[in-house]
Amino acid sequence: MVTLADFNAAAPDRAASVLRPCLDVDRWIAEVVAGRPYADTDALTATAAAAADPLSAAEVESALAHHPRIGERAAGESAEAGLSRGEQAGLDTGGDVPRRLREGNAAYERRFGRVFLIRAAGRSSEEILAELDRRLGNDDETEAAETAEQLRQIALVRLQGAVGGGPDDGPPAPDQRTDQRTDPR
Repeated sequence: MVTLADFNAAAPDRAASVLRPCLDVDRWIAEVVAGRPYADTDALTATAAAAADPLSAAEVESALAHHPRIGERAAGESAEAGLSRGEQAGLDTGGDVPRRLREGNAAYERRFGRVFLIRAAGRSSEEILAELDRRLGNDDETEAAETAEQLRQIALVRLQGAVGGGPDDGPPAPDQRTDQRTDPR
């Protein structure tokens, strides 16, 4: 996590590297970086939410290329893979859940031609499976809108974990540390 002050002061390419694991959409990243400096994390989140609404079909397709199937462990050491593993860490992998997720993912991909995407953070396996079932009944337009909304939600959750409000939100960055020793007199 970087502080909001560090994010505001970062070179544009460094700020973009903080955002890319949140939502790998160049236009979104450029809009959020261009909006700096932000007075607080609420302003940052509002700009990020607005920049992600709407996402074009091409942006959704590009962003989906970086998301594993729900229930599958993201491969690699990238920041995005690590975030995905963390978001799916709460999934119940016992009983018939893995089979149901595999079958649901396959049905979804046959129906819509893309990976099923859902904000897994804060949801149980049963909630995810119920949403997968429900969304299989969507028409193409409705499902495209729901997929874009899930990308927005994931981006905002990840952004909140990537950028903190300020130096008081956690330990200072190494370049912000000061000598805290007291005078022994």
